[in-house]
Amino acid sequence: MNKRFDLIIFDWDGTLINSIDWIAHCLQKAGRVHGFAVPELQDAKNVIGLSIHNALLTLFPDADGATLDKLVACYNQEYFSKQLSRVDFFTGVYDMLLALKQSGYQLAVATGKTRAGLDKVLTATDTGDLFCITRCADETASKPDPKMLHEIMQHTKVAQQRTLMVGDSVHDLHMAQNAQIASIAVLCGSHTEDFLQQYHPLACLMRPTELLNFI
Repeated sequence: MNKRFDLIIFDWDGTLINSIDWIAHCLQKAGRVHGFAVPELQDAKNVIGLSIHNALLTLFPDADGATLDKLVACYNQEYFSKQLSRVDFFTGVYDMLLALKQSGYQLAVATGKTRAGLDKVLTATDTGDLFCITRCADETASKPDPKMLHEIMQHTKVAQQRTLMVGDSVHDLHMAQNAQIASIAVLCGSHTEDFLQQYHPLACLMRPTELLNFI
């Protein structure tokens, strides 16, 4: 059977790895430490996928430049205090990535994480070799700007119609829509199916490993 896609671009947090609650905790703590009202859990989840600066500014719009830098530093200190590993992947994700790569798909990551943050978890999970390119929010535009997807497609020389974005948040799907590429939502991360459907994904999967049966 001919494949519909040649390139699959994954979001990281909430799509491949079970880290949404931890990130939300770190965002909440940063606000609490610096005297802001602590955002509700879902409000914290809603900004995951944006660059850390955009995420914190969305949660704490009254923060000036100096305070925003302090919020970012506090978030980073808390986030990096926990060592994620391959066991934090959703069940079956590592084997899924291996199977996709062995089947000839090019795999990539488009994330709101910083380069330092992504490199750390790629090393901790020993998965860097699975991806032909990764793009982070601090080296390009933040989601939902499509720039990182355009850069990935340019690097891989894969056309829009042969590219698929897989993500758990509206920021992922909105970015895919802006890049005019197909998307698939997974329901194990930040947002519910009703929320994600507004961006018309090809499917909403309960688990990322269901992608193997879909494509």
